[in-house]
Amino acid sequence: MCTMIVSQVAIEGSGKGTAGWFPVRRAAVSYDHPFHAPLEHALNIDFTDPARGPGARVAVELTAQAARDLAATILAVLAEAERGGFLEAAE
Repeated sequence: MCTMIVSQVAIEGSGKGTAGWFPVRRAAVSYDHPFHAPLEHALNIDFTDPARGPGARVAVELTAQAARDLAATILAVLAEAERGGFLEAAE
């Protein structure tokens, strides 16, 4: 059964696709059926630059635990960078 759970966020960064590096301007995050991962449901993230069309896309499909681990790791690395003075304090 499809969950239809999806959210989008504007982002700023770069992604590497088959044609090389491109800016990423949006991330769509969903919890639904994956296209490739052998799972019933997955946390799916599509990093895109809508202005460049469908070829400017990097996608990942993660288990729920992998997504939680990734989110915790991202927050821990950012906190360490902030403590080290490499990152401005969070607002």
